[in-house]
Amino acid sequence: MFHEESFFGYLSVERRYSKHTLSAYRGDLSGFIQYCMEQQCLTSLSEVRHLHIRSWVVSLMQAGQNPKSIVRRLSCLKTYFKFLKKRGLIEKDPMKKVTAPRTGKRLPVFVQESQMAALFSHIEFPDTFEGLQARMLLEILYATGIRRSEASSLKISDIDSSRMVFRVLGKGNKERLLPFAPYLATLLDQYLEARRTAFPSSGKPWLFLNRKGEQLSPESIYYQVKKYLSTITTLEQRSPHVLRHSFATHLSGHGADLNAIKELLGHSNLASTQVYMHNDIDRLIKVYEQAHPKGEDTKE
Repeated sequence: MFHEESFFGYLSVERRYSKHTLSAYRGDLSGFIQYCMEQQCLTSLSEVRHLHIRSWVVSLMQAGQNPKSIVRRLSCLKTYFKFLKKRGLIEKDPMKKVTAPRTGKRLPVFVQESQMAALFSHIEFPDTFEGLQARMLLEILYATGIRRSEASSLKISDIDSSRMVFRVLGKGNKERLLPFAPYLATLLDQYLEARRTAFPSSGKPWLFLNRKGEQLSPESIYYQVKKYLSTITTLEQRSPHVLRHSFATHLSGHGADLNAIKELLGHSNLASTQVYMHNDIDRLIKVYEQAHPKGEDTKE
């Protein structure tokens, strides 16, 4: 009727969307189809018009959903109807006349540099393999800015010790190389030795393992990060993504080139990376006051 399975087969096989994105899109599309059938009494794709989509958006807003969530749902529909038109299943794309609601730009939440330093110098990690792995996990997340799904999928073979880089497979199966410092190479050697001792017969390729010797899940990574970040910050958000924000913000604050940060994060466009320049404003003001002949006037 609405060709959902062929659509998700296309996203999975041809577009290679992640499991997380597929799950989110399934929920989005299911909600839209349910609305069309129950509220608009539609029975097929050919009946869907832009007015139905606009009405659905209004219902989402009235239900209290924030604009960012609605934009994501509309992104799902845009991909969905584009797929249907390409396959000849509809004649016109109803999304052509639909405008997404505006979303205010939110500054990324990040942990202060002093707090991150305290995490690794003052917080005690258990003297066990689990404790060592938690430390290693946090070190890598902060040192590279990788996503939790990328950390979960990281394999021992992805470590190039000679060049001191990680090979990371990101969104859209795009590979990128992430450098790491000598201190992290030393920690990795210690961790891998402990891993061999804890799981002597494990043939699993994953860098991080759970207690059963299987791949550490993204959910477990989230729990570990939240647990340890709670010891150094009172931020409401204490997720692996906060470490990713911290990585990028601290690089920007120390003068790193924006294009370089973009490549390290695996962003597809520079606009996604520009938000990390927010931390530079105070620094630029100080530089201006100190260096420009008229800079002193700003202090009066």
